[in-house]
Amino acid sequence: MSNLINLSFKNAKSENRPALLTFTVAGDNTKKKSLEILKSISNSADICELGFPHNTPIGDGGQIQTSSYRAIKNGITMSGVFEIIKKFKNSNLSKPVILMGYYNMIYQYGENKFIQRSKNSGVDGVIVVDLPWPENKPFAKKCKKKKISFIQLISPTTSLKRAKKIIKDSHDMVYYISMLSTTGGKLKVSTKKIMKNYRKIKKIDPKKNYVIGFGITEKTISGLKNADGLVVGSAICKKITESINRGQNPVINASNMVKKLKTKLI
Repeated sequence: MSNLINLSFKNAKSENRPALLTFTVAGDNTKKKSLEILKSISNSADICELGFPHNTPIGDGGQIQTSSYRAIKNGITMSGVFEIIKKFKNSNLSKPVILMGYYNMIYQYGENKFIQRSKNSGVDGVIVVDLPWPENKPFAKKCKKKKISFIQLISPTTSLKRAKKIIKDSHDMVYYISMLSTTGGKLKVSTKKIMKNYRKIKKIDPKKNYVIGFGITEKTISGLKNADGLVVGSAICKKITESINRGQNPVINASNMVKKLKTKLI
């Protein structure tokens, strides 16, 4: 399977820290700027998640919605998303990219075409927010055939029985949602409680890599350092929005923020 994702976790573990995963929206606020941001933050991030913009994103909070709206307004298309990834991979072949989004856009684009273009652009993994297990099994199988990792999601309300089945079917990485919320919500539960739930999930198959996402900021990240990986998305999207609104450079500001997040994990 996708060796780059596994390798990133191995490298982070050898440095005694969790892998840092960043999330930005493809095309925010333009295709060119989005690529510059991706290149810049990838210097500190271990794995880069890139979202394809959606006009009704059910799992995303306000920050990511704002980023998506800007990208859509500036004419981003699925082809444009793949172009950004391809250009990024041309300059940074060893950095894993995970493409994240919603199934209805994949369905409209065509499953096989989507997977093939992902492969051709250099996508290492795919997260489909609204395609749960076991409905995602046929799609995950197609991804695996092309050596693209399909990343399964587990939430705090997933029963252990169900979690065992999901983990058994997962590829390189499992995404644990920290709380019941859209992205970018304030952490409603303590980091201790999140880690307690996380450990129960990790125990099912300790060989796999488990990341925690949703509600992770500069303030909360240190309390989750014992995870295999941590995903920061809304906080970065918020920084990009603030930079644009203030007439500042979003590339520099987002990059400095990711650098700072990384230091909190060492």
